[in-house]
Amino acid sequence: MEEHKCRQCGKQLFGRSDKKYCNDYCRAEANNKVRSTSNNIVRKVNNKLKRNRLILENILKGDQSKKCHKDNLVKEGFLFDFHTNTLQNKKGDTYYFCYEYGYLQTGESWFLVVKSKGF
Repeated sequence: MEEHKCRQCGKQLFGRSDKKYCNDYCRAEANNKVRSTSNNIVRKVNNKLKRNRLILENILKGDQSKKCHKDNLVKEGFLFDFHTNTLQNKKGDTYYFCYEYGYLQTGESWFLVVKSKGF
């Protein structure tokens, strides 16, 4: 008879022939390892998006819109490559949003930070 071992800790298994783990702890640990690898990318992107959102929210401080220099955004750690969606107005201007907060580049180094009324 072939000896079966726990896939997580390597202990000898007793009981059913198709048993993979010695206890619930080892089963959960193994499943968490599998999920953490695939979810790690999503978690990192979400953290960057949330940080961008917080920076935009702090710039507005309750206002509906406010102009901001690019240096202020960069100094706070804003990452321009990360946004949740875009919106193009009738003039053809493209707003980039991090959830309900967005920005529009109005000059070479100036941005209009806005809060969407739709949220």
